[in-house]
Amino acid sequence: MNKQEKIQATALRLFVADGFHGTPTAKIASEAGVANGTLFYHYKTKEDLVVALYNKIKDEHAENLQAIINREDFITTKFKNVFLHSVNWALANPDKFYYIQQFNFSPHFAKVSHETLARHTRGYAGFIEEGIRKKLLKQQPVSLIVSMFNGHVYGIYQYLIASDADPTEKEKIINEAYYMLWDMMKYM
Repeated sequence: MNKQEKIQATALRLFVADGFHGTPTAKIASEAGVANGTLFYHYKTKEDLVVALYNKIKDEHAENLQAIINREDFITTKFKNVFLHSVNWALANPDKFYYIQQFNFSPHFAKVSHETLARHTRGYAGFIEEGIRKKLLKQQPVSLIVSMFNGHVYGIYQYLIASDADPTEKEKIINEAYYMLWDMMKYM
């Protein structure tokens, strides 16, 4: 792991544990085993680090989603696969998922450009647009459907981490949650 990766990994851990304001850059540098100057060489400000880490995580998740979206699949299959993958990714990456949520509700979110936000959702926004156009999904703005989709992923994640369900039960709950979402989003 190079120095920048160490800084990012340490920052992720500390931001999740102590919040953005409760994590001084000196602590990040110290725990990453780098000098303060090294941290500021890679990131001019703490806010730059906060935003860069968010973009890195969102890009990673977008790449993972893009890899599972088969262009030949029917939209309903794509929609389901993206939902299942998103929930399972969140469960497998709780710190990254928490960081995304933390970031989304912070003032830092305003620092992410519209182009970058579009890049983060391009993979699934495209087939949502197609679903709307083909009247398979409700005739609503893509951004609303994406927001509701993401909210559903967050909700089921919160439910699952608080439950004591075994893996088989969790899989059943995730599938049932998907069908509830689909029933809410499908065109009638």
